[in-house]
Amino acid sequence: MEVSMQTQIITSSWQAICQHFFPVFTVPTANIFIPLVGGWTLCTARRTVTGIIRFAQLFVDRPHDAFHRFFSGAVWLTAELWRLLAILLVNIFYPTGSIPVNLDDTLFHRPGRQVSGASKWRDPVRSEKLIVFARGLNLIVLTLRVRPPWGGEPISLPINMRLRVKDGPSHIDLAESMLVETAGWFAQRSFICHCDGFYTALIDRDLPRIELVTRMRKDAIIFELPPKEKPRRGRKRVRGAILPKPMQLAKSVSVKDFKLVTTVERGHKRKRLVWTRQVIWYHVSKKPVMLVISRDPAGKEKDDFFVTTDLTLTPQQVVSGFAGRWSIEDTFKNTKQLLGGQQPQSFRRQGPQRAAAMSFWLYSTVWLWYLQNKKFRKMLPRFAWYRQKRNPSFADALASLRRQLWKERINCMFDKHIAFEKIPKPIIAALSYAA
Repeated sequence: MEVSMQTQIITSSWQAICQHFFPVFTVPTANIFIPLVGGWTLCTARRTVTGIIRFAQLFVDRPHDAFHRFFSGAVWLTAELWRLLAILLVNIFYPTGSIPVNLDDTLFHRPGRQVSGASKWRDPVRSEKLIVFARGLNLIVLTLRVRPPWGGEPISLPINMRLRVKDGPSHIDLAESMLVETAGWFAQRSFICHCDGFYTALIDRDLPRIELVTRMRKDAIIFELPPKEKPRRGRKRVRGAILPKPMQLAKSVSVKDFKLVTTVERGHKRKRLVWTRQVIWYHVSKKPVMLVISRDPAGKEKDDFFVTTDLTLTPQQVVSGFAGRWSIEDTFKNTKQLLGGQQPQSFRRQGPQRAAAMSFWLYSTVWLWYLQNKKFRKMLPRFAWYRQKRNPSFADALASLRRQLWKERINCMFDKHIAFEKIPKPIIAALSYAA
């Protein structure tokens, strides 16, 4: 696909990432796609479509309505965009072995009755003591868990998304279809999906080559595995004797039966006491699952109860894997606060859903660009109020990309008569880290 030369002012590494997704678009739409994501990245105001256009027109001069139509009416498929992104990320970070993913949902606040797909939903962030409802887009997101080269907490890169609408398929149904679709992109590859207790019903769904790690209710009704019986007429037993509830079971287990292990939780090593047992969680699924009880050796924290469908995992892998699920919460926070994922004022047809998907796509590609450019990771800024900072954040990755985009743009505008390095550093820092 050929793209106009006006869009070639972006950096070569960022350009290579963007060009990977050209097959999703037609030629006219691709000529809008590159300046739009460039303008979204550089935008220092609210990321409304109009706000993005002001910076997108630094790259190409196109009518403003073309940018609005990109979300609401242009011919391109978000499913194909996710497929190419998922294949690109998996080939880079997990060419072999099992693929770890995180699953969760979030609410993009979009007030207004005219916003397509928006409804009133429970706001999980504000619902602490009282249940708070807000109007917006209820999004179910699947992310690829990536271990950064500097260690610490993993990074969750979105690779698929679904929109929940009122009177439509449930969260569980949408999560199942999204997992099945993603697994279909990678034949013969296995997945390990980490999700919170809300998605435990997925244990009973037919998920191809996908194992789950999630929480178990502390008052769950569990049973022993069915005993081995001699062949006889009639239906075989699917469960054994009833067991105490997990909270009671944890109290009844002797301290000597717990095993002291070292886990890695959000990038930090911790000591944990663990105890495991295969059980039948009959009200969820008739398949055997492994219950893992995790206890704080110091006794300061309450016991945690985890369950996995992969009976070959070690307790350390289960506890560490579930703790790494928190990285998807950082993805939601950064996408909303630093990329303004909730701000594009697109109302009609597929516009709101596509704008939300593009914000998550941009989060993944910014991290991908940053992880592939080692020289920028060595330029970690040292702020006077944060001298002990050692590892980069998404704000640093975004600022590095902005700096490169501004450099290319300034050199193009002035034909290298004004060297980028001569521009005062405070101005570049303000542009790079502007919200």
